Amino acid sequence: MESQKKQFKHTIRENWCKGCNICVAFCPKKVLELRNGKVFAARPEDCIGCKLCELRCPDFVIDIEEIDATIKKVTDANQVDYCLPPEAHQ
Repeated sequence: MESQKKQFKHTIRENWCKGCNICVAFCPKKVLELRNGKVFAARPEDCIGCKLCELRCPDFVIDIEEIDATIKKVTDANQVDYCLPPEAHQ
């Protein structure tokens, strides 16, 4: 069987980020960078899903979820978190 590389979705709440750089320092694959003083997933395809960034962030800015190709994108308005910016729902 052919093994497919797992992919991960990065939800980043920019408004909460204070640019402390802890998540960037802990990322073993250098997926994250700071841009304009806020964390940004520069290379999400390199993510291995270790969640060190999520666990070490003192402000709970980052959520990492595995993308399952068999699950369809949520379109039910009752399941959308409107506190997050629209780009977080991609």
